Amino acid sequence: MITSIASAVLYVSDQDSALEFYRDILGFAVVMDADMGEGSRWLEVKPGEAQSSIVLASAESFGKQPGDGAFLTFAADDVAATVEELRARGATTSDVTREPWGTYATVDAPDGHKLQFNQRPQN
Repeated sequence: MITSIASAVLYVSDQDSALEFYRDILGFAVVMDADMGEGSRWLEVKPGEAQSSIVLASAESFGKQPGDGAFLTFAADDVAATVEELRARGATTSDVTREPWGTYATVDAPDGHKLQFNQRPQN
């Protein structure tokens, strides 16, 4: 039986640069960084204690283009504070947008990936 989302794959041009962004800017933890043989590397990161993770896969190794992969949306406790924190760490973010369904912003990640983080309205 399927119980949860294990991981999403993002195809990147440079795994080390992607790692620096996700680990040092977003503050994600490294779940696994292992040699897969034939020049491939399994590089998996996740936010805090989350169940789901992101695999930062070498686009070249899998015949993909950098930027291919999933559009990711993360939950945030406070979108405005997250924007301030990410900007202080050197990230480029959108301004905060408030909608009836929630508050959100985006952050530019390597290879053209745009990550969204949102906060649902409190009832």
